[in-house]
Amino acid sequence: MQIRVRCGCGEASCPEWAVVEVQGVVQAQPSFSGRIQGLHIGRLCAAASPSSKAAFTFTVGYHELAGTKVTLKKPLLVLRKKKTTTEEVDNASTAGEKTELEVIGVIRHKILFKDRPKALISKPQVKEKKTVPAPLPPSS
Repeated sequence: MQIRVRCGCGEASCPEWAVVEVQGVVQAQPSFSGRIQGLHIGRLCAAASPSSKAAFTFTVGYHELAGTKVTLKKPLLVLRKKKTTTEEVDNASTAGEKTELEVIGVIRHKILFKDRPKALISKPQVKEKKTVPAPLPPSS
């Protein structure tokens, strides 16, 4: 079976994608019974300092992971499968299905989170104690 790969956007203008790799398992809460597509997992941020261009943080609930951007040895393609119907005219007219793959993105980097998460613990706000000024000693 022949599968054609087609890229309509041109090599230079293909959207750039990235893979996020975490160590462990990301589980939805037991009360969630739907599909995970479109599910908000956490917040991914690039480092604000210009010295660390490849540093990222990923915050999931009360956990923060620190990661780095790694270049893949071989780039990966993101493909969409399309089935098309064709009619071939030989001695007899036959209709068949052809499978075609469309390139919708290229993955050249992955963001690797290989360390254990840091727990984010918020400190309770300390109430300021009001001090009452001490009475002045009687002047003589």
